Amino acid sequence: MLKEDAFFKNYFNNSKKYNSNFKKTKKIFNSLLIDFRNNKVPLLESCEKNYNFSFSKKTVKKFSKYQNIIVIGMGGSILGTKSIYSFLKKKVKKKVFFFDNLDLDLQIRYREIKNLKNSCFIIAGKSGRTIETIINLGTIFSKKLFKNKLIIIAQPTDNALIDIAQKYNAEIIEHKEYISGRYSVLSETGMFPAALMGLNLKKFKNLKKFIKNKNFVSTLIKNVASIHTLNSKKINNSIILNYNYHFNDLGYWYQQLVAESLGKKGKGINPILSFGPKDHHSLLQLYLDGPKDKFFTFFNTSQKQDKFKVFQDIIPHDMRFLKNKSLSFVVNAQSSALKKIFKLKKIPFREITFKKGNEEELGKIFIFFILETILLARLMNINPFDQPAVEQVKNETKKILK
Repeated sequence: MLKEDAFFKNYFNNSKKYNSNFKKTKKIFNSLLIDFRNNKVPLLESCEKNYNFSFSKKTVKKFSKYQNIIVIGMGGSILGTKSIYSFLKKKVKKKVFFFDNLDLDLQIRYREIKNLKNSCFIIAGKSGRTIETIINLGTIFSKKLFKNKLIIIAQPTDNALIDIAQKYNAEIIEHKEYISGRYSVLSETGMFPAALMGLNLKKFKNLKKFIKNKNFVSTLIKNVASIHTLNSKKINNSIILNYNYHFNDLGYWYQQLVAESLGKKGKGINPILSFGPKDHHSLLQLYLDGPKDKFFTFFNTSQKQDKFKVFQDIIPHDMRFLKNKSLSFVVNAQSSALKKIFKLKKIPFREITFKKGNEEELGKIFIFFILETILLARLMNINPFDQPAVEQVKNETKKILK
């Protein structure tokens, strides 16, 4: 999965700063383990197999009969589910549709969904008061269509979504108060939709196994120490270079996790999603020859080559090297070429190669990024679980709308 020796191997050259941060990270990791064992980081419970879900197998069975799953939410309440569906789409026999923005074409896209009668509707939002979620639900709501098909995932407090659920006798699934939305992918928010998709929930959850694995822990500590060292040198733009569209939503999930968790008190890491090889023809010049304020994460796959090959008769003589090459082979060549140039230019990068495309592999990267973010926050002396500046914008928006 994550290649340890591909991440900054030739970048730091026995840097004293890195060595110091490595020792600090190791100490903070051990402190986090103690806190986890003493139940002081309760959100990490959702990363374990024995996590107690607030929904039953009976509830899953009740809604599994529907062929379509329509999910409405914003940010962390939906990005995790989108990541799961995109990454594991080949294993899912149902169709899942997502509405996670205020889109003027919502009604058009919604009406294009075939067989709406054979659909269930999941509305997710921790606070139960997110304006965009309420508007999108209100735009498509039909009392007749939604009857016995509506699921609300929210905190069981006095809020709009719970009021709607009670008014229309919807299924209520509790969003745990101690789990922030962007950390909720392995809790009810991500796992209930995953259960309806027919996926194995326990295979996502292997936290205790990973923190006992020497390679996993070593890779995690080296990555965190490296990023913290880079950040101290004002190299704080984290570019995800994604070469497979199935991983796009995973990139967006990472983007929110890092931005909202670490962007505080004038500190932070700026996560940016970039797409290869398309962006080789627009952003690559900047990446290679612009400001040295970026580090990179490659998302690759080692899965078998595809069957699509270039029609040979159309290849010009001076490009015969393309003969019999599959699309995936060409894409991998472009990714490999860029990594080689990064090494020559001493541009820091790491490489994540997905091999299996299953629940355990996706769960592992979820847990890795969650732990990485929490450890970075502790090194930066900030709270990774709140978002105070965002709340200011929400409050101002309400004033304008009133």
